[in-house]
Amino acid sequence: MENTPERLTGKPSWLLTQLSVHAHRLATEAFTGAGARGYHYRVLAALDEFGTASQADLGRRCNMDRSDVVATVTALQERGFVDRAQDPKDRRRNTVTLTEPGKAQLDRLDEALDQAQDDLLAPLPEPDRRTLTRLLGTLLAHHQR
Repeated sequence: MENTPERLTGKPSWLLTQLSVHAHRLATEAFTGAGARGYHYRVLAALDEFGTASQADLGRRCNMDRSDVVATVTALQERGFVDRAQDPKDRRRNTVTLTEPGKAQLDRLDEALDQAQDDLLAPLPEPDRRTLTRLLGTLLAHHQR
């Protein structure tokens, strides 16, 4: 950053944008190494935490477009990570359920993403990592209102 104007390096928005590029690259490399994509992680994590869901609910929970949810669920279903079935209460809806192989894949993705987080935050001691995460969560919650 020594060749970057101080006007930029002193602005949190600029720093966050620059860091976002590195964070995205690290996460993408981690998921690719585990044979997955970020959308796969989002869907598997949502199913693990909240249980069986409709594709529409997954889209809302994972902040994904409907077509991306369909493509992601199809890819996960082809690999046996989720089951998709017609909702018996509403035949227009599909419900998606995490399978045991899907849970195992989520565990692998958690490990890969944890390593990416460690790489991203390498210069920070653990207390600073927790503080940074808390502060970023506070900012995000404020701006999502």
